[in-house]
Amino acid sequence: MDETQSQDFAAQRARMVAEVDAMYAETRSETGLAAMSAPVRKALSKVERHRLIPATQLGAAYRNHPLPIGGGQTISQPYIVALSTDLMNLQGGETVLDIGTGSGYQAAVLAEIASRVFSIEIIPSLGEEARKRLEALGYGNIEIKIGDGYKGWPEKAPFDAIVVTAAAPKVPQALLDQLKPGGRLVIPVGGGWETQYLKLITKRADGGFDEKRVLPVRFVPLVPGK
Repeated sequence: MDETQSQDFAAQRARMVAEVDAMYAETRSETGLAAMSAPVRKALSKVERHRLIPATQLGAAYRNHPLPIGGGQTISQPYIVALSTDLMNLQGGETVLDIGTGSGYQAAVLAEIASRVFSIEIIPSLGEEARKRLEALGYGNIEIKIGDGYKGWPEKAPFDAIVVTAAAPKVPQALLDQLKPGGRLVIPVGGGWETQYLKLITKRADGGFDEKRVLPVRFVPLVPGK
């Protein structure tokens, strides 16, 4: 890529961040967040989304909407990636779980803030492609496995935070079990014709959970393993 192209992508990325900022302002009454946190804005401003998507989508790399990445899957809208990351309330140094690697974009944003990111993808071709692209971008703190997101990753648990990038009909118990006390789970919930809602679930010190419905969303379904 030549310098002009690189500068053009940087300018597009800056415009995308401004659009995400505007959406935060529009949805503040629902989310309780008036603006991106400084760490999330810095991550969104840095991650090269154009290097994590198919070449056929390059022209739309920094548009604030989802994009197809193959296998019936999508790369999430940047606003939703930012919001989900902010809802996790990462301070730096955390170990987090990302369910539904897809393109690797959410994992990359998380890796700019958290210490370790474990990411699960059920479609082997997507997981392997994301692994190669993230390695090429220098993300040494992301580990990807091919597997069933509903089961989480018990060998790496407990997690400070978990984010799910596909909709489940209900919250998987395995993910709740793998959260640390005080940990946060951000997940879209809703199956079939139901309205999906992005939910924030916080694990209390006594092992119970507090649940907040954040806003209506539209995600591809979280595919269970066979």
